[in-house]
Parts: sequence; structure tokens; C-alpha cells
Amino acid sequence: MKKWMWLGFTALTVVSMTACDPQQDTVDAEKKIVSDFETSADDWTGDFAEYSTAQDSIMEFKLERTSLPAAIDASRKAMKIEGMNRSDDMFMFLKRKVTGLDPNRTYKVTFEIDLGTDYPANSVGIGGSPGSSVYLKAGASPNEPVKKLVDDFYTVTIDKGQQAVGGKEVILLGDVSNGVEDFVYKLVKRGNAETPVSVKPNANGEIWLCVGTDSGFEGKTTLYYDKITAVIK
Repeated sequence: MKKWMWLGFTALTVVSMTACDPQQDTVDAEKKIVSDFETSADDWTGDFAEYSTAQDSIMEFKLERTSLPAAIDASRKAMKIEGMNRSDDMFMFLKRKVTGLDPNRTYKVTFEIDLGTDYPANSVGIGGSPGSSVYLKAGASPNEPVKKLVDDFYTVTIDKGQQAVGGKEVILLGDVSNGVEDFVYKLVKRGNAETPVSVKPNANGEIWLCVGTDSGFEGKTTLYYDKITAVIK
């Protein structure tokens, strides 16, 4: 009888220790990030890459939280990103850190992005179409995507591929065309529900989300990120 009582006590003790494990309390098996930018930038920041130092003053970069265009709904807020592609290959991106993940697990990340754009797919521009030659991408990395200067050229420290081709960390979601034949602002949805991105967090249980555009259109691109949803599981 004493033997069975001792075994029962031991099992109860193991269960109690597991339930009280602080690691179990702080690690998330799933997270959902929903950013609509109505009250703040919601920890999203951004940058620009893939141009030379000689072009610093002529790229016309801008990143700000502002109202959506009136053609969509000027009462709502969005993250506006803008740049003049003088380098034939401009990358404009937003990024956000996510914490509280298990560094020993690999996560799948899916995005749904509501994007304000006024560029028709059939539009024509220098180097390519402002609608169908500007490619929307999204992904995740254990390391922060940072602009890096290499031989007088700004690159970015994340594998995003090149224009219409995605990379290992950032994949192609589509282009920025507005779905109509006229230059009028529309909200379009892009996502990767069928092709999630795999990412293993760093030792601190962190990953960085990255959303951006890789441009083959040699002109000014102005886009509004109305809502970014990321599911990490």
C-alpha cells in the first residue's frame, strides 16, 4: 500500500512542477498580430534599400502614419510608404519584432495584407508597369532586417529574393496592381495562406516580421498599408 501511495505522490509532484514551469507560462504556441494603424504604428518601423550612396538625395523616401486616400476612406489611418526608384531595384519595407515564442520550435507564418494602391496591372512605365512590376513580399526571420552598406550600395540583411522571385525568408505575395483599369485608389488583399513561411526564433524567442515591395518600375511608388495580419503557429 505504501508503495502505491508513494508512486501517486510522485506523479502528482511531477504534474505540479510541470504546471508551475515558468517557461510553459511565457512561451506561446500561437500568436496573431493584427495591425490596423488606427491609433498608432503598432511597433512597425521601416526602411529602404537596394540603391547606391550616390542616390541618397534623389530617392524621395517617405514613411509615415497618415490617412488613407479619399477614394478609399480618409477617416481611416494607414502606414504610407513612398519612394522614387532611381536604382532600377528599390526595396521599401516595414518590420516588427514578435516576442514570447519557443526558440526550440519552428513556426509557420501566414499574412493577410490590405493594401491601398492606385496602379492598374496594364499600366506602362519606365522599366516596367507601376502595377504589375512592383512586387509585394512578406516573411519572417530570427534576425532583424537591417539596411547594410556594402561597397557604396545599400542592401538588406534578409533573404527576400529578387523582384518577381521570392527568397528563403521573404516570399512573393503578388504585385501591387489595383484590380481595375484606371488609376484610382483601391484596397486589395494579398496573402500566403497556402504557402506559409517557416521560421525558427532566435535564442530569446523572437522573430522579425517583414513586409515590403521589390520594384522593377523606375518611377515613384506610393502605397498605403491599411491592415497587416500575421498568424504565427
